[in-house]
Amino acid sequence: MQAFFHVSQRLGGVAPRARFAALACAGALALSAPLAHAWSLEDVATLASQRAKTPFKQASHAVPAELATLDYDAYRDIRFKPDSTLWRADKLPFEANFFHVGRQGDSVRVHEITSAGARRVPYDPAQFNFGKNKLSPKNWGDLGYGGVRAFSHLNSPTYKDELIVFSGASYFRALGSGQLYGLSARGLAVDTAGPAKEEFPRFTDFWLEKPGAEGGPLTIFALMDSERMTGAYRFSVKPGEQTVTDVQARIFMRPTDKPVTTLGLAPLTSMFFFGENQPRPGDFRPEVHDSDGLMIATDDGKGGGEWLWRPLQNPASPLVTSFKMKSLKGFGLMQRDRAFSNYEDTEARYEKRPSAWVTPIKGFGAGRVELLQFATPDETHDNVAAYWVPEKLPPPGQSIDLAYQIAWQGKNQQLPPNGWVTQSRRGTGYSKLGADALGQQIQFVIDFAGPALDALPEGAKVEAITTAGANARVLESLAYRNPATGAWRMTLRLERLKTAEPAQPIELRAFLQHNNQTLSETWTNLITN
Repeated sequence: MQAFFHVSQRLGGVAPRARFAALACAGALALSAPLAHAWSLEDVATLASQRAKTPFKQASHAVPAELATLDYDAYRDIRFKPDSTLWRADKLPFEANFFHVGRQGDSVRVHEITSAGARRVPYDPAQFNFGKNKLSPKNWGDLGYGGVRAFSHLNSPTYKDELIVFSGASYFRALGSGQLYGLSARGLAVDTAGPAKEEFPRFTDFWLEKPGAEGGPLTIFALMDSERMTGAYRFSVKPGEQTVTDVQARIFMRPTDKPVTTLGLAPLTSMFFFGENQPRPGDFRPEVHDSDGLMIATDDGKGGGEWLWRPLQNPASPLVTSFKMKSLKGFGLMQRDRAFSNYEDTEARYEKRPSAWVTPIKGFGAGRVELLQFATPDETHDNVAAYWVPEKLPPPGQSIDLAYQIAWQGKNQQLPPNGWVTQSRRGTGYSKLGADALGQQIQFVIDFAGPALDALPEGAKVEAITTAGANARVLESLAYRNPATGAWRMTLRLERLKTAEPAQPIELRAFLQHNNQTLSETWTNLITN
C-alpha cells in the first residue's frame, strides 16, 4: 500500500427476463403499458445502455416562475401530506413519499413496481400542503418530484421514521436506529478533484418495489444519466441498529472525446469543521463534525493487510490524499467520538451522526482510496469526500459491474481487530530546534484502545513505531500506559526540516508494536502547516 498526496488546484467528487419497452426522447423516459413480470437490474441496465449510445441531453430544469422565486423558508413550507404516503393504507413495513420540486427545478420520475408490473406515479399537487404560499399548482402540469424518501419502524413499533433519502444529483443517505442524518453517499463521483470540471451524474428515474407484508429489505432501482456515462442501480435497504444498503450497479461509458480523469466509486461526502486535533478558539463546543476520520482496510491477498486511520482536518487550502493498493477490504468516513461530551451541542447532537463503512463485493480490483478535504467557514458545508478510484477504466462503450455494501453505523461500528486510535491531539514542543529545522517543534499525543492492548501482560514492553517523510525529523516517539486511565498513549515530537519545498506537507505514520506483533491500526497524519 502506498500513500500519495497533492494540493488540488480546483474542487468540485441473471436469468433473462421479458423487458418493458422503453422510449427515450429529449431526455425523458416513457414506459409502455405495464407487463406482469418481476422488475430487475437488467431492466434498468437496458435503459442505461440505450442512453449511453446516444448523445447526452441536458435535462430541462424550467419550473413555474412563482415556484422559482420562492425563498428558502417559503419552499420549506411545502410539505407532503401524510395521507398521500405510498403504501400507508396497506399497512406495510415500509412507506414512501416524495419531495416537491425545488427552486432549481431538478426533478425525477417515480414508478411503483407491483406484481402487476410498473406504473408511473405522476406528480399531483393534491399530495402537497403548500402552507402559507399563494400558488397556482393546478396550472403547473407534471413537474415530477424533487426526490424520494422511505420510512420504516426504525425506532418504534408504532411509528415509522425516515430510513433513506434520495435527493439531489446522485446523493442518498440512510439511518440506523437512534441515529440522526450526517454524511451522505453518492452513486458516482466524477473528476471531483483536479483541473477538470467536476461532473455530477444524477438519478433521473426511480422504481420503488412494493414491499410484502412479511417484511424483508426495501428494494429501490434508479437510472443515472450524465455527460460521459449512464448507470443502472439497485438498492436493497435493511433497517436495523446499523442499516445496511446493498448496492448493485452497472455503469456504461459514453463515447466521448473528453475522457474521465478520476472516476470515484462508492463515494462518501461529509463535514469536518473542527475537532480534538484542530480546536477552534472562541467556540464553546469541543468538536463539530459529521465524521472525524477516514478508515481503510487493505488486503494483501494472503489473508492479511493493513488498517489505516487518517484524522480529518479543515485545511487552509484544498488537499487530496491517495492510498494506493492492490486490493481493498473496506473504507469509510467514521464518526468514532460517540459521547455527548465530545460535542456539547444539544441541537446538532453530532454524537448521533452515523459512520458509513463500505465493503466491496464485486468490481473494485486494484486502485486507490482518494480523500479530498478543503476549507469550510462553518458547519453548514460539506468539505470532505472519500471514494475508490479503479486503476483502469473501461473504454467508451463498455460497462463496469459493481456490488458493494454500505453499513450506516452508530456506537457499535467497524473497528480494526487489534487496536485503534481513540483520540489524537496536536501541540507544540519547546526543546531547542536543530540547525536545519524550520519553524516550531510539533507534538502529538495519540491514545489507543483495543483487545490486543487489553491482553498485554503487566510490564509488557510496547514500542511506538514511527516514520516521517524526508522533510521532517522525529525527535521522540514513546508508548506508555496513561496512569489516569490505564489505556495506552503515544507521544511524538518532530521538527520540519529546511527543504527546497518548505510548504510540502509532512506525511506521518505510527503504530504500536510488542515483540514484532502489531497491536494497532496505523495512524497516518498529514501536517500542512
